[in-house]
Amino acid sequence: MTGVKSFLEWKGHPWISLPLRWYLGGIFVYACSYKILNPGSFAVEIATYQILPTQLINLQALILPWVELAAGLMLILGFRTRAAALLISGMLAMFTFAMVVALLNGIETSCGCFASEKLGEHPLTWLSVGRDIGWLAMAGYILVFDHDPVGIDRIGKKRRREK
Repeated sequence: MTGVKSFLEWKGHPWISLPLRWYLGGIFVYACSYKILNPGSFAVEIATYQILPTQLINLQALILPWVELAAGLMLILGFRTRAAALLISGMLAMFTFAMVVALLNGIETSCGCFASEKLGEHPLTWLSVGRDIGWLAMAGYILVFDHDPVGIDRIGKKRRREK
C-alpha cells in the first residue's frame, strides 16, 4: 500500500501532465477552430451520426466548439486544470460513444473531429475510437494525478501562500 500511496503523492505528476495538457489542449483548440468558423458544416456532421434529436443539433453545433476552446485553453494555461480535464474527459467519452454507435450501425461518415467535409479526409474507423480512448486516458491521468499543475493554478496557489 505504501507504494501506491507514494505514487499518488509523487511530485513528478505535474511535469508528466504538462506535455499531456499542452497536447490535449492543442488538439481541442485546433479541432474547434473549424467548427466555430463553419457551424453549418459541423451541424451536418453531428446530424450524420443520427443520435441527437433534430431540435438539438444546431444548439450542439453552436455551443460545443466554444466549450472545446475554453477547455483546451484552460489545459494549456494550467487554469482550473482538473475542471478542464473533467470537461475534456466528458466530451471524449461522449465522442467515443457516438463513434461506437455510428460504427455499429454501419454509418459511413467522417469523425467530425476536425475540418472533414469530405469523407475521405478523416473517415470514421475503429482507429478513431482507439485514438479517442488514448486521449481519454491522458485526460484521466491529468484529472486524477495533476493536483499541483504547472501554470496559472500553481502561480495563484503560491501567491495565496505568500499572503
